Amino acid sequence: MADIAYYPEQYQSLLEKKVAGIQERFAGVTQLKPQVFASQPSHYRMRAEFRVWHDGDDLYYIMFDPQTKQKIRIDQFGPASVLINEVMTALVEHLKTNQILRHKLFQVDFLSTQSSQIVVSLLYHKKLDQAWQEQAQILRDALRRQFDLHLIGRARKQKILLNQDFVIETLNVNNRPIHYKQVENSFTQPNAGINEKMLSWALDVTQNQTGDLLELYCGNGNFSLALAQNFQRVLATEIAKPSVDSAQFNISVNQIENVKILRMSAEEFTEAMHGRTFRRLEQADVSLDDYQCETIFVDPPRAGLDDATLEMVNDYPNILYISCNPTTLLENLQTLTQTHQLSQWAIFDQFPYTDHAEVGVWLNKK
Repeated sequence: MADIAYYPEQYQSLLEKKVAGIQERFAGVTQLKPQVFASQPSHYRMRAEFRVWHDGDDLYYIMFDPQTKQKIRIDQFGPASVLINEVMTALVEHLKTNQILRHKLFQVDFLSTQSSQIVVSLLYHKKLDQAWQEQAQILRDALRRQFDLHLIGRARKQKILLNQDFVIETLNVNNRPIHYKQVENSFTQPNAGINEKMLSWALDVTQNQTGDLLELYCGNGNFSLALAQNFQRVLATEIAKPSVDSAQFNISVNQIENVKILRMSAEEFTEAMHGRTFRRLEQADVSLDDYQCETIFVDPPRAGLDDATLEMVNDYPNILYISCNPTTLLENLQTLTQTHQLSQWAIFDQFPYTDHAEVGVWLNKK
């Protein structure tokens, strides 16, 4: 949340400028017009974090201007969900008058959902003792009279849960509800409305596909669960243990029977495809020879695909690629479009009022 620029009255013109810039950059690989998916102009972020400023008896949230580095007092934050704005107001009023809870508190993180659940994390420069926990329980109980809320205390080598460290989000994907466990301090898509649009677009472009789907970098199963209905089976990989655990939970709660998650990095999976033996494949009762994957889906980190993974991806007839970094996507497309035709693409305004956007491309073997 380094950028705090927020101009809802200019949203449409800023989006048009962003889209024009991306189209110009992609002109070398496609002349197709992209589908453009706009965000809500306000209250689109499901996550937010604020530093806490102590000013005598007063206490309030701040952010730092990315250019001047000056602190800016934040009483309400338009980009954040309505729920975050409601909770941050109620929370700070409780904290102001509680010396134990406010002492050495330096940051508050919020993780909210469209399903009205929220986790609040209080971060401290001190050890959290029994007195803190007793006061935190009183605070949690007071806030839970208004909100479906869970509270966490964090300090160096400490994490104290008051109930749990996750929420259950429900996304509406092509008129179908899908439930997702989202864990505090783990990656989740910040813009739930745009996430729903990305999932719906991915479903639409992969309609009528045959065979199985291979997914790399699956996270908590965000795309895996939605796409499962379009394929015979889905085999997905993820390296972060909390995300793998969430994905397994999400498979169960949504009663989806044709998805398997492997705890492996994309690089390890590439090595497995080239014959290296991994005990984790045996433990998951997965034989790669049993899968007939004609489509691969990748949603890599900002660095894009490494050379070995890019070479492996290039072997598949159909490639669905969602990128949070158009620059590295373009670099990867220089290779992929030598063998594949870019059939459809889309721009998702995941981060309004910034230069950042998510780009999706659907490629088919020439």
